Amino acid sequence: DRELVLAAVQQNGYTLMYASDELCADRELVLAAVQQDGQALRHASYELRADREVAMAAVQQKGYALEYASYELRADREVALAAVKQNGFVLQCVLTELRADKEVVLAAVQKKGFALQYASAELRAEKEVVLSAVEQEGLALKYASAEMHADRDVVLAAVLFVDLVLGSVYEAFHEGAEAQTK
Repeated sequence: DRELVLAAVQQNGYTLMYASDELCADRELVLAAVQQDGQALRHASYELRADREVAMAAVQQKGYALEYASYELRADREVALAAVKQNGFVLQCVLTELRADKEVVLAAVQKKGFALQYASAELRAEKEVVLSAVEQEGLALKYASAEMHADRDVVLAAVLFVDLVLGSVYEAFHEGAEAQTK
């Protein structure tokens, strides 16, 4: 029953996996499913995995849904950009050409600094990109080019981030230790 499945996917999009092939090809139903859980794109018909609006809704809800989109949509810059904005680590799933796209990579590393490891070699040597990554996660410096390891501004930003994190941990530890001694 279509109405029953529609109600189910609105509550839990991944229940699309139990729907018939016919219902997995129903655009309205699949759109409702991926808006609730982007990973439901995995169970959509091939035609709907190639539907830009459906794929965009899926990756905006869960970036990793990009894995289930058609090859053409995985190569679509706007779809990839939406996916990495939702989860920076999705950069590992985008096509190689898009890992060299500065805007896509910047969006990814601003969300997850460690996504720098999936960027093209050229962008791992790009100061703006590397700075964005280490300002989000200081230890992302590990994935930058050798020349960036020698850049004073980049190293300082990475050290300041790590120092800030360690300072917060120290304060929390110190406050916890004081509370235990009382």
